[in-house]
Amino acid sequence: MAAVAGTVLTGTAFADGDGPAVTEGTPCSAEARACVNLATNEAWLIHDGKITRGPVGISHGGQGKETPTGHFQVQWKDEHHRSAEYNNAPMPYSVFFADGGIAFHEGNPQNPSAGCVHLAHDDAVAWYQDLQVGDRVEIH
Repeated sequence: MAAVAGTVLTGTAFADGDGPAVTEGTPCSAEARACVNLATNEAWLIHDGKITRGPVGISHGGQGKETPTGHFQVQWKDEHHRSAEYNNAPMPYSVFFADGGIAFHEGNPQNPSAGCVHLAHDDAVAWYQDLQVGDRVEIH
């Protein structure tokens, strides 16, 4: 196991018998490029079934504004996005993946969001730089 700037680089894809290959150490398939476990407030970036960043701490939607679960695709990105729904609130390094303006973006990973996945600054930059439109996102 190697560590780079506090990020553990480990994990390989394996099949669980009947289902698709999953990336070891995550709840996500080997096809996922971004993976989130809402129960543990963790997220990962994955390339070819191997973890390239994570787990990193996240926060997600609070009661009544839950982050949707399932499989999604990156729809679009905006480095300097501001929320039209929430008084022009800044959403730096936004990577939108679900309808309703749900995105990964920089935010305090200690505070619940309005449905988005909050990442610390360095992690938000990494998600923004790494993910491309069409990449698979899995939220569990």
